[in-house]
Amino acid sequence: MDLSLTPELIEFRDEVRTWFDEHVVGEFARHRGAGASWDDEAFDVRLAWDRELSAGGWLCLGWPKEYGGREASVDQQLVFQLEYARANPPYRATTQGQDLFGPTLLTFGTPEQKARFLPAIVRVEEQWGQGFSEPGAGSDLAGLRTKARLEGGGWVIDGQKIWTSLATHADWLYVLCRTDPDAPKHRGLSMLLIRADAPGVEVRPIRNILGGADFCEVFFTAARTPADHVVGPVDNGWHVAMGALGTERGTVLLGEHLRIRSEVEAMIAAARSRGMSPVLRRELTKAWTEARVMEWNGLRLMTSLKDRGLDPTVQASISKVFASAAHVRMGELASRIAGAPGDLVGENYAVDRFQHMFLGSRAERIFGGTEQIQLNVLAERTLGLPREPR
Repeated sequence: MDLSLTPELIEFRDEVRTWFDEHVVGEFARHRGAGASWDDEAFDVRLAWDRELSAGGWLCLGWPKEYGGREASVDQQLVFQLEYARANPPYRATTQGQDLFGPTLLTFGTPEQKARFLPAIVRVEEQWGQGFSEPGAGSDLAGLRTKARLEGGGWVIDGQKIWTSLATHADWLYVLCRTDPDAPKHRGLSMLLIRADAPGVEVRPIRNILGGADFCEVFFTAARTPADHVVGPVDNGWHVAMGALGTERGTVLLGEHLRIRSEVEAMIAAARSRGMSPVLRRELTKAWTEARVMEWNGLRLMTSLKDRGLDPTVQASISKVFASAAHVRMGELASRIAGAPGDLVGENYAVDRFQHMFLGSRAERIFGGTEQIQLNVLAERTLGLPREPR
């Protein structure tokens, strides 16, 4: 990607930078870098930060103006991401709606659905949770068993979902259901929208290794939603879901990968203050290099989104596989830099940033598409290797 900025982009960058300098203050400054897409740390502060961004017109930049966006170009969105990483504010709390469900609805939703749901996402009035994975249907998502049937003018949903990020905060869930039980498993699926507090919906938080409860399991027992709360054609939900997952593995991860560079810089500063051996210097050099590779993979993905001959699905998988494994290694290195004090947690299981990186990164090789599945996708669809025996 050409990183040279036009005069217009320089003006836009300066506007973004000035806004961050003026608004990342107080509680927002004290919680720099807090949270992640899979973590509920400082959630109330992060939610307030989202509202601050919304008031400034900085949420959902690429969305049409009629829904609250700015219709920003890909280049402007990239500049914003780079400046966001530089400012290192709290991680946004409502990424599910802004970065996953919203773009999916923009592509597949009806005009009525867009007008109903998108402005509320931009205004941070409604939060969303993704109901995809199930026990026994995680990597093999098409094997899901949650069913929905039309009855009495609406959909009736029965089944169970798991690893529903931040479902305890969600007002709405977008749920992949089997609506034609006789169709092949990649067909006969539909994406339905349902209130998280609807009768028959039960959300149970799952405590994770960091002590948070951001992941949840959700049970549907004769839960009802209106007939028009289906995104895309009925029984064609697999195509819709792949659009959502492509976004998750691509542009959503770009912001997280840019943040990792600041983590590595903190590791370097800590190592310098405690003395750095030649071995540690070499490992930190590798970590810094891998952080830059993540950044460059993200830039390559943005290039593919500008339709310059690169397949964004392939680029998203490459970026995801590399970053997941590299971040685990960085977390292990951070733990070694911390030494014996890194084995101790604070009051109420409070963990510091290095401990957070070490523990939280373990899940990155699983969520958003497991590493094994992504490697198979790249091998079979990109390199043309024989399919794995099944």
